[in-house]
Amino acid sequence: MSGAYVEALKLSNFRCYEAAKMDLGKGNNLIVLTGHNGAGKTNILEALSFLSPGRGLRRAGLGEVTRRGGSTPWAVSAMMQGEFGPLKLGTGLRDDGSNGDGSLRRVVRVDGENVVGPAVLADKFSVSWLTPQMDRLFIEGASSRRRFLDRLMLGMYPDHGRQVSAYERAMQERNRLLADKGTQADSIWLNALEARMAEHGVAVAAARIAFASQLVGQIENSQDGAFPKAQLALDGIVEQALMTAPATAVEDAERERLKAARSRDSRNGRAGNGPHKCDLRITHMEKAMPAELCSTGEQKALLIGLILANAKLKAASDGKAPLMLLDEVVAHLDRDRRAGLFDELLALDTQCWLTGTDRALFEALEGRASFYMVEDGNISAHGL
Repeated sequence: MSGAYVEALKLSNFRCYEAAKMDLGKGNNLIVLTGHNGAGKTNILEALSFLSPGRGLRRAGLGEVTRRGGSTPWAVSAMMQGEFGPLKLGTGLRDDGSNGDGSLRRVVRVDGENVVGPAVLADKFSVSWLTPQMDRLFIEGASSRRRFLDRLMLGMYPDHGRQVSAYERAMQERNRLLADKGTQADSIWLNALEARMAEHGVAVAAARIAFASQLVGQIENSQDGAFPKAQLALDGIVEQALMTAPATAVEDAERERLKAARSRDSRNGRAGNGPHKCDLRITHMEKAMPAELCSTGEQKALLIGLILANAKLKAASDGKAPLMLLDEVVAHLDRDRRAGLFDELLALDTQCWLTGTDRALFEALEGRASFYMVEDGNISAHGL
């Protein structure tokens, strides 16, 4: 096994689950969860998504995840297996004692030992997901596409999340300083913050360019399949500058741009340009059509194709395909595309979790997947 496999999963006071346990055994490639709407299928995928950095596949506030009426905060633990060998991961809300006031914060444990922050999880393995809410990716604002890109990148560039966080912290501090003092703010402190923004911002933009190029190469070199190929382009001031100038020159120019924009940014209350404004432009390669102009079905197919291409790129790069979480993905696919998706997932040397309300949609996986029924917060194994 070279990808990520969950052999056992435990939930405590997580969403609708007071306590739940799944013993999956070894080598289960496809896990299918079926049940009616609201049964708790997506909650299981969300729990798994918290085994990676960030706020999970729903982008929920950490306090929102604890089960209503729960006597203790939420917790998730899993026994993992893969290229990294056996690995026990745990995360949840706890009073870690660091601030002495009893407030709760997210903690992460690896093999029973506390580690510093959830960013460490990206160093262990990667998680990729697709949810119905992401179906609007191509018609929503740039921030959704930027988060989508940055999430995909964590598998190939584990440090990318740290660079993004460092850039955003410096930007937020600069925003506050300009809001409080305007152009009369301490220039030495502003210079330091803008230098940090330029340094981390250029690192973020350079990593995005490198990853997008790798992903495009993976897509172009792959065989035609059930899902359309996508072309990617980055639309951002720093990203465009890096196409024609060395990183050091772009960093210098970015510092000067930020300094020149202080008056405007002070009036607006935020930085007007930078990597935090970058957009990911996606085009249906065969039709040469922007994704936002494609049909709803084509947009869904493009999105699935991108998720699959990213998994293949990760596997080809370091032999470690991501753990895949696919929520209600097959509901609107025709028979041929469902069959194509199942074949693609089975070919990945990693574990893939799928959910759906209709068991009949997964009949093609009989004998090739492990099936679980989710009903009213209970999880039970079942066959077709």
